[in-house]
Amino acid sequence: MLKLSSIFKKNKNKIGNGDVGELEKGEPGKGELLFKINFEAKKPELPEVKDETKLDLRYGLIMPYAYAHLYWDEVHGEVVYSIEEPNLDVKEKEVLNTLEQGVQELIDISFINVDDKEVLIEYLEKNIKVLLKELGIGISRSSYLKFMYYIYRDFIGLNKIEPVINDQLIEDIECNGVKTPVYIVHRKFGSIRTNIVYDNFDELVSFVEKLAQKCGKYISYANPIMDGRLPDSGARVNATYTEDISSKGPTFSIRLFTKEAWSPVRLMQVGSVSAEILAYLWILIEHGANILIVGGTGSGKTTLLNCIASFIKPEARVITIEDTREIRLVHENWLPSVARMGTGVGGENTGEITMFDLLKASFRQRPDYVIVGEIRGAEAFVLFQGMASGHSGISTMHADDVKTVIRRLETTPINLSPSLVETLDVICLASFAKVKGHDTRKVRAVQEIISIKENGDAEVNVPFQWDASRNVFMFKRESIVFKKIVAKKGISLEELKKEFELRRKLLNSLYKKNLFEFEEVQKVINEYYKNKEAVMKRFLL
Repeated sequence: MLKLSSIFKKNKNKIGNGDVGELEKGEPGKGELLFKINFEAKKPELPEVKDETKLDLRYGLIMPYAYAHLYWDEVHGEVVYSIEEPNLDVKEKEVLNTLEQGVQELIDISFINVDDKEVLIEYLEKNIKVLLKELGIGISRSSYLKFMYYIYRDFIGLNKIEPVINDQLIEDIECNGVKTPVYIVHRKFGSIRTNIVYDNFDELVSFVEKLAQKCGKYISYANPIMDGRLPDSGARVNATYTEDISSKGPTFSIRLFTKEAWSPVRLMQVGSVSAEILAYLWILIEHGANILIVGGTGSGKTTLLNCIASFIKPEARVITIEDTREIRLVHENWLPSVARMGTGVGGENTGEITMFDLLKASFRQRPDYVIVGEIRGAEAFVLFQGMASGHSGISTMHADDVKTVIRRLETTPINLSPSLVETLDVICLASFAKVKGHDTRKVRAVQEIISIKENGDAEVNVPFQWDASRNVFMFKRESIVFKKIVAKKGISLEELKKEFELRRKLLNSLYKKNLFEFEEVQKVINEYYKNKEAVMKRFLL
């Protein structure tokens, strides 16, 4: 088969120079760009669906080319997530294959590392027009836009899953191997099968290699497991490479994060917390309490952490420690730190910076608050030592209940003593729940640590508890942590309770006024610290 490069032997220097090929219909002027994507698309607002068997929703992902279609599949008896993209006839598929071969052979695709997607599209489109001209291919405007979409998707984007990556309602994308449907976790409908399938082993191998490249990692038969992060979205990626590791062939899982952090009032809107819980946590954070948020995978731990971190005083110095960037604050005096993998062969990890290293360094940087994305190992010991010495700490951990938390903290690899565990003031239990047939997330309980016995048993006080049978948050006014604050800060208990009530009313007022956006709520919280009387007057408190 004759390679395209031979066709361009005399004209190779034209590739990338912006020459424009002719189109049969809708011919643009020289240098005019036709292909455009709206990168500022808003998060879709979906209506409530009481009967999933009647579901038939469609919303844009890469406008105006790719759409998500959610509908009830009668055959399988389940909700299905279908990606709808431009249809190509047989002739168009042939032309697209030719163009993609030309892109692979003739254009230096290292440009994909440029961050500005609009610049990449401009570069790519100019070269596609040169390819069309040199090959003598005449096409309609509509076909041209289809080709540009697929070439953008496959060379700049993430191939078949590029539309899904752009869905702000998706939490996870899961591929279990060749010839099996890709599944997604939808924020509204839970785990759903999609119409995306990798039928070809080599295609999936190539895509996993591309994922690794995008993450700045390396995956091979010698190193068949990869953890990384997509630089543009911060999405967390795990992939495997060989059938030795996963019997169905290469696999990948991508954890997506919302573009905007959820405000405390937004969490009230979706029923995850009550105004009382938030007002209580607001007071605890203001007075430097140590808080641990625990729950299973995807239970909303990081969302709640981001939410309550917005209660930190605007002038306070905050240092965050993570292995994957997930924490998002609107805070000027914030130092975000991310662990770094090492490089090298033969077991060497040259240049590795662990969460343990970052955490040790953070306590020499005079933090008011240290926030650790998730504690798993040795870094937990450093965090609790810091909390014992007077630094305020907030973190998350995978666990189902307080007993499991204490067991994990007191055993290998963390090995904390009961006295160190007692520096923890509050544990917030986050979990999945079913409410009226719909998946949701709840702060199941807030538990205050009173004491830890030598046998690992904990004495706790539970000021807040979610009643699943009635879907209401139960509230007990007696708080041990409030009494600790009174003893440390010299504030009267009556004054503290009055402040709690005032903040509860403020949060309810924000909710009634439909002030849900993160930055709007953050401004009110910051203003409350600086001029409480003005905020009280503004919201008629």
